[in-house]
Amino acid sequence: MGAGRPRASGRDGSVGRVAAVIGHPVGHSLSPVLHNAAFAAGGLDWTYVAFDVAPGAAAAALDAMRTLGLGGLSVTTPHKSAVAAAVDELAPAAAALRSVNTVVRADADRLVGHSTDGDGFVDGLTASGIPVDGATVVVLGAGAAARSVIDALGRAGVGSIGVVNRTRTAAAEAAALNAIAHVGEADEVADADIVVNATSVGMGTDELPLDPGLLRGTKVVADLVYHPLDTALLRAARAAGCQVVDGLGMLVHQAARQQVLWTGVRPDPAIMRAAADAELARRATAG
Repeated sequence: MGAGRPRASGRDGSVGRVAAVIGHPVGHSLSPVLHNAAFAAGGLDWTYVAFDVAPGAAAAALDAMRTLGLGGLSVTTPHKSAVAAAVDELAPAAAALRSVNTVVRADADRLVGHSTDGDGFVDGLTASGIPVDGATVVVLGAGAAARSVIDALGRAGVGSIGVVNRTRTAAAEAAALNAIAHVGEADEVADADIVVNATSVGMGTDELPLDPGLLRGTKVVADLVYHPLDTALLRAARAAGCQVVDGLGMLVHQAARQQVLWTGVRPDPAIMRAAADAELARRATAG
């Protein structure tokens, strides 16, 4: 390893590890803040950085990962599908979704793609004391985030999943990920144990992805949007008496799973959450 690389102990005994996130744009990412906080708290001399990688350059970024000896890679928009097609091997969830948010070095040259988003979402529900076994779930949206949630909830043992989307064809494709999922209707929200907003509606706005009147019988509402952290949907859900889960839960817990894959050491999600909260507060003050 070059003298300029940070030194750390990884699960494979290697030293000088650097992990990174690739995306476009990527400057807004909270990943460096929460990963570096966890590395420091765990005594791991790893460093996490962000690389803005233009669309179409995902395969080249993987080649750079090999060449530079990066210990791990996070993948965000718009590269998840392209990375899935370019890695040497896919873990089961990533293969089912054809989407990768985490790349792990199996050896010096072999890269394995994983998807930790959906399982991170389920971990966040569990950490909030929300039971998923047998639950009736409605997922709003049918994109990559929705698909990861549908896949993970199906494996976690929920009772049913209704997929509600403006385009029924896309909803049907997402529902096909699991036998317990179906193309749903908006009125199913009223009887759901858990409603998940996996759309971008509400990101940076006060828009709502559904009629708040439908929340009258809903127990839990989770929003994957975390900008703003307290979305209009969560405010409406709270007013309707629902338990709410904000978008940082999934972000933190999927990142914790990434660190386990890279280092073999499980970080404290509370430390990662605190770092993310502090950074969001700093940005709000600065902005």
